[in-house]
Amino acid sequence: MLKKAEQDGKIKRKNTVVIEPTSGNTGIGLAGIARHMGYKVEVVIPKDVSDETKQILRLYGAEVLETSDDLCPRVGPGTDQSIALAQAIAKRNPDRYFLPNQYENEANFLAHYNSTGPEIWRQTRGKITHFFTGVGTGGTLTGVGLYLKQRNPNVKIIAVSAKDSQHKLQGLRNFKVSSKPKVLEEGINRAKEQGLDLIDEWVEVSDNDAFAMVKRLVLKENLFVGPSSGAVAHAAVQVAQEEKGKGVGVIIFADDGNKYKSEYSERKLFNNGASRDLTQT
Repeated sequence: MLKKAEQDGKIKRKNTVVIEPTSGNTGIGLAGIARHMGYKVEVVIPKDVSDETKQILRLYGAEVLETSDDLCPRVGPGTDQSIALAQAIAKRNPDRYFLPNQYENEANFLAHYNSTGPEIWRQTRGKITHFFTGVGTGGTLTGVGLYLKQRNPNVKIIAVSAKDSQHKLQGLRNFKVSSKPKVLEEGINRAKEQGLDLIDEWVEVSDNDAFAMVKRLVLKENLFVGPSSGAVAHAAVQVAQEEKGKGVGVIIFADDGNKYKSEYSERKLFNNGASRDLTQT
């Protein structure tokens, strides 16, 4: 998104402040990359974002602005305060601020269409049958999904969202109460124009199932993942059981568990005496 903005002459190093609404990953990515490229960064995040996420953002030099949003703002004007605040700041100071806006920026989709999709196709040697990813902005889903569908329309694209309206799955949305981002809607329409149905199945995952899978992945697979990754893994196991394990599936884990240690500690996720307390590592 930053490279495209530079190419289009929308931003200039050492002059532009990048501001972005985020629930974590994209904000951290922008903060690190922007600092390397010579830009200051301000991020607007919901108050329910984990303390570790806020700490990482500040370590990268980003100014963190918190709003009273929960992690899944409801549909309607003014409900998504993080996005609204970032847009308002950028609009008031257009010569100083640039808003990449991952929710509407086509470069979000293109990054996955041009890189993640080809990587998955190449590494599975075209044998992939199922693709699982969580949906926040829809960039990963639409970019990878369209690339794979163009090469094999029979690949099943499984979209994973949060089941609970007041969920704690940072990075995911419940689209029954939250509007669909422009990136997601345009990606679906882009596939339709090519005669392709982009999403084969939506799987909603509850907080309890997602966090239970986080614990299972630690104890059984030695993988320490974030809550949204637990949700995606739960969906993948569910679909695999339904289809009796046939096929080649690829799962996207958006991040590890280090940004959620406080959340896991609060839930006593690893405090069972027989398990390792990874919140202390």
